[in-house]
Amino acid sequence: MAVANGDFDVEDQHDGGIEKVFEDAELEASLDQNSCQTQQELAGSLRVTQQAISKRLKVMEMIQKQVHWMPYELKPRDVERRLFAYEQLLARQRRKGFLHRIVTGDEKWVHYDNPKSRKSWGYLDYASTSTAKPNIHGSKHVNARRHLTKVVKIYLETLKWEDLSCPPYSTDVAPSDYHLFRSMTHGLAGQHFRSYEEVKNWIDSWIASKDDQFFSTRDSYAARKIGESSSQ
Repeated sequence: MAVANGDFDVEDQHDGGIEKVFEDAELEASLDQNSCQTQQELAGSLRVTQQAISKRLKVMEMIQKQVHWMPYELKPRDVERRLFAYEQLLARQRRKGFLHRIVTGDEKWVHYDNPKSRKSWGYLDYASTSTAKPNIHGSKHVNARRHLTKVVKIYLETLKWEDLSCPPYSTDVAPSDYHLFRSMTHGLAGQHFRSYEEVKNWIDSWIASKDDQFFSTRDSYAARKIGESSSQ
């Protein structure tokens, strides 16, 4: 102890950084095996305190991130199509904002059992993990682009609506997915329903609990994020 020098820290002091590097490597190895562990679980497996784990994670700039499902693993050509469409829309937003005029439609599957998904640890500057959604329902008719069917296109023309460029499976650019369904998913976490009526009643109650401002595209999370991107 270095009380004479005014240092009242009673924790063991170690010379050099060898032990710290080893501890970080051990923590990283544990996270590589299972990145969804809580701080308490990490502390138990490494036989240290939860406070020590929290401190090291902050120094390593690691935070918990929500893993999100993708309809399927994107191929290079799908990525190129998305990038091209996004660049066009961002350029248009820079010229004249149009986000407040967007009308979107999508579907949301609500299951009887909605277990809470666990977050995984990841580095601050890296995107959260994307996992291809498992095909547990077999082959089905692809209806992701209903807005391109002849009947729908004719109807949209009568309304004088414009069809924005939207590559297949681009659900993550829809305000409903960024804002509406994201909030609903958080509300559904841990919910267990026994009948269709219970599901319907929960959805009706959830919608009624939101004010008009919540459903405004202009102020949605997607609009803010796209606005930030367009200003860069």
